Amino acid sequence: MGFVQEMEQARRMVEARLLEFFIDEGLQTAMRYSLLAGGKRIRPVLAMKFCEAAGGTMEEALDFGCGVEMLHTYSLIHDDLPCMDNDDLRRGKPTCHKVYGECVATLAGDALQAAAFQTVLTAGGNWHHDGAARAACILAEAAGVQGMCGGQYWDTLGDGQPHTEAELTAINDKKTGALLRAACMMGVIAASSHRVVEDNCIVAARDYATNLGLAFQIRDDMLDVIGNAAEFGKPIGSDVSNEKSTYVTLLGLETCEHRVLDYTQKAKDALESGAWRGSTEFLQKLADSLAQRMN
Repeated sequence: MGFVQEMEQARRMVEARLLEFFIDEGLQTAMRYSLLAGGKRIRPVLAMKFCEAAGGTMEEALDFGCGVEMLHTYSLIHDDLPCMDNDDLRRGKPTCHKVYGECVATLAGDALQAAAFQTVLTAGGNWHHDGAARAACILAEAAGVQGMCGGQYWDTLGDGQPHTEAELTAINDKKTGALLRAACMMGVIAASSHRVVEDNCIVAARDYATNLGLAFQIRDDMLDVIGNAAEFGKPIGSDVSNEKSTYVTLLGLETCEHRVLDYTQKAKDALESGAWRGSTEFLQKLADSLAQRMN
């Protein structure tokens, strides 16, 4: 099976599982609207494929991955609110607050965050050393002040102010990298449900995700300048109109392209430090595909 087919297989597994959540009316309608609005499902796919690389199966990491996706979706709902980025479109569709109003959208995000931890903590598995609890702790750190929320705070605090590349990298490592790290590390932990997994696999997953996240964010900044709105799924040029410092404003497009390739190679190199029971070929190809993405 080729990379595209593997990616689609994993993505379909995620979509099928997500369809089983939040089927009631009321607040769950808004939660479901954003959760099922599309997207590449990179984070759950990473969890599943790292589980495979560590000797497990994609199914063993599926609920961990769905939990990460719920938390990611909550962050997007809140990110789009008028008090944050004030965006009208997300993945080519009206944002949650545009459809359901700010109050319901805020609550939908809050509820998705709670559901993320419930999903992880109730995931089935013959856990060694409280695997589900360990995974939930990793997710909590990625979501909180040391991760996504902390990065968003510093980004919001500095809106319109110049950043050095180092400052911008520190912010984006929290905003984007933290949740990618959580997905990859949680995938390795999921593999420990029925087998012993080497600690160096956790370290390799962490380092892979750190570099992947930086490459991903730089590419995102580039697409805000060179992308096509229909493909990108949100307005082009929003960073400029909001006077946000980005890698493009600091470094220019050509240097950004070099940074993307450099971080991508570092992500691939990081995999070599793990004592994997399965193949990491898919993870290598995924890093390359994200470096070239147009959406």
